Parts: sequence; structure tokens; C-alpha cells
Amino acid sequence: MASNSKGSSAVSATPSPVWTKQQNKQFERALAVYDTDTPDRWHNVARYMGGAKSAEEVRRHYERLVVDVERIEAGRVPFPLGYGATPPAGRGGAPASVDVVERR
Repeated sequence: MASNSKGSSAVSATPSPVWTKQQNKQFERALAVYDTDTPDRWHNVARYMGGAKSAEEVRRHYERLVVDVERIEAGRVPFPLGYGATPPAGRGGAPASVDVVERR
């Protein structure tokens, strides 16, 4: 039963790590340098990140971002109030509609 402690540590390593704003910017620059046609893309992106993230971490981060963008483009994710939308006066609730800004 002592071997379970090793198994549980592997499971605890699966949650997505926090990415700082600086790391996200660095990640974006790396994606611009190493496009989809680059051999060993994720290893190169990880190296560009200075060893702060593994190839697997950058690949998973990219996949999560792709899903997020797809959800936003499909209109399934409303923009937060800080992006120009304001609640209707006197109701105190969420706005009836949120303008979606297309970014490309």
C-alpha cells in the first residue's frame, strides 16, 4: 500500500499550472516563431520559454487556448463587464446582451 503515495503524486501533478502574463506573452512570441509546420514544435516552444515550461505543458496550454477561442467565437462565452458592457440601469443584473468583439 505504500506504493499508492507515488501514484497519488502523479495525479496531483495533472492540474494545469499557473501561467504569468509574461509567460503568456513569451508563449505567444514562441508560437509566432514556431508555426504548425515546425518539426518538434512543442519542444522548440518550451526551449524558447527558457525551461519554465515543458513541451507537454506548452502543448496542453495551446490546446486549452484553442478550445477557449472556439467557445468565444461560437458565442458561448460572454465578455466580462470590464470589456465595455454595463448592466442595465436599475436592474442590477447582467446585461441583456453583450457585444462580441471579433479579434483576428
